[in-house]
Amino acid sequence: MRYATIILAAATLAAHPAPAADNHHNHGHKSPYAGEQTRDIKAFSREDIEELLRGGGWGFAKAAELNGMPGPTHVLDMAGDLGLSSDQTAKVRQVRDQMRQEAVALGKQFVAQEGELEARFRGGEIAEKELNHRVKEIEVTRAELRIAHLRAHLAVVGILEDDQVDQYNALRGYR
Repeated sequence: MRYATIILAAATLAAHPAPAADNHHNHGHKSPYAGEQTRDIKAFSREDIEELLRGGGWGFAKAAELNGMPGPTHVLDMAGDLGLSSDQTAKVRQVRDQMRQEAVALGKQFVAQEGELEARFRGGEIAEKELNHRVKEIEVTRAELRIAHLRAHLAVVGILEDDQVDQYNALRGYR
């Protein structure tokens, strides 16, 4: 009897599921964006802007990092644990410095472009043609920024020995 009741209850719930949350019409509930309307650039938090302006990774290189290809900053942080030679350290530092220089410049450009887009929306002055142009420009900059970070991971793999890459991934908790 108890088993039949459970089956009947499950069948009833399956036939009449609870209403799904409506993400577009919150019916008096706070939006997950509440509070973000005070941001200077709505698309970025203060932390996002700081990360981009200092040339930080912003998650751009996860495709490399999480597939076993070390990044230069982390490798330098772990140089002793990885047994890097002085030559390897110098080469990785050069990769990191080049990547950071490029990422800082592109990060500034990316933030500025988003700021310009924000200003046009804030002023209510943007037309579709301009919108399309601005967003495409922003995405080219974003792509270049991501490539700069990913390219650095590729370069580091060419500097390290296979056992150092394995050790890196073990220390980072990936293996």
